[in-house]
Amino acid sequence: MKLGVYNAILHDRPLPEALKVIGGLGLEGIEINTGGFLPAVHVPTFDEILESDAARDDYLGIFEGTGVSIAGLNCNGNPLHPRPEIGEKHAEDIRRSIRLAERLGQNRVVTMSGLPGGEPGATVTNWIVNAWNSAALDVLGYQWKIVADFWRETDRLAADHGVKVALELHPQNVVFNTADVYRLIELTGATHVGVELDASHLFWQQMDPVAVIRELGPLVLHAAAKDVRINPGNARLYGVLDNSFRRLSPEEPRTNLGGDEWANEWPKDSAWDFVALGRGHDTAYWAEFLQALREVDPEMMVNIEHEDVSLGRIEGLEVAAAVLREAAAVTVS
Repeated sequence: MKLGVYNAILHDRPLPEALKVIGGLGLEGIEINTGGFLPAVHVPTFDEILESDAARDDYLGIFEGTGVSIAGLNCNGNPLHPRPEIGEKHAEDIRRSIRLAERLGQNRVVTMSGLPGGEPGATVTNWIVNAWNSAALDVLGYQWKIVADFWRETDRLAADHGVKVALELHPQNVVFNTADVYRLIELTGATHVGVELDASHLFWQQMDPVAVIRELGPLVLHAAAKDVRINPGNARLYGVLDNSFRRLSPEEPRTNLGGDEWANEWPKDSAWDFVALGRGHDTAYWAEFLQALREVDPEMMVNIEHEDVSLGRIEGLEVAAAVLREAAAVTVS
C-alpha cells in the first residue's frame, strides 16, 4: 500500500519543494493534478511530455532520489457540463490526462462522472438528489444517456492506453453512490472505469466507506484519505443538504471552477465540515478503512486530501499523516 498526498494543497510551491514536504511527512506518493477544476500547476511541460521522450524523462528525473513517486493523476472536473467552455474543456482534460498517465508509467486517473443539464439546450447543471416525482426521473433518464455515452467512449480510450479511471463519488455528479456505480458499469460495459474511494463524501451521506469498499470490491481502484465531522446541533436543524453558502465577490479570493463558475464560501454554521484525519473518525476507524482497501488491492494508492480550513497547509498534512501512518502500522501488524 502506497500512502501519499493529493498535491492541490501544495500548489503554492514548486514541485521539488512539494516533494520535500511529502517526504518529510514520512509518505511516499504524490497524486498530481492534471486539469479539470484546477490547473496542472506541477506539470508545466504537459504538452511536451505527450510528444517528447526527453521532456518525459526530464520530468520524471525531478522525482529521482526524493523517496516520493507519482501516485496517480487527478483531473476532477465536470466533463458533462452543458456549457462547452466547461464541459468540453474538462472532457478533453480527462483524455489528455489518460494519455499523460501512460507516458509517465501511471495506470490511475482520478476524476468525476460529471453532471449534465436537465434537458436539451440547458446551460446549467441539474443535480437530482431525490427523484420522488416522475419529472425528476425524466431528467435522470436524459442525463444517464449522456453519462453512458461519454463513459463508454472514455473507457475504450483508457483501455487503449492501459489506464483505469477512478471516479470520485462526489455530490453534484450523476454517480455519487454505490447503486450509481453499478448502473454506470451495466450501461457502459466498462472494464477500465471504477471508483476512487474518497471516504469524506460517503460520511456526510450517511454511508459507511468500509462497507462500500467491501461491496464494490475490485471496482475500487484508488483511495483518498479525507475526514468529515458531522456537527450534530446544526445537522439536526438543517440536515446534511444545507444550502447556506455565500457567493464570493470578485474582490475576494475564490477558486474558478471553469467558465464563470466559482466555488462559494462554506456555510458559517455548517451541518458538517471537512476535517483532517482523526478529527471526525478515530485512528481505529482509519485502520479498518485501510485494511478493507488492502483486501481489495495490497498495492492500493491512498492519498491525503487536505481541506480542513481550521489548519494551515502543512499543519493539516502533519495531523493527517500522523493518523494515516499509525493506522497503516496497525493494519500491517
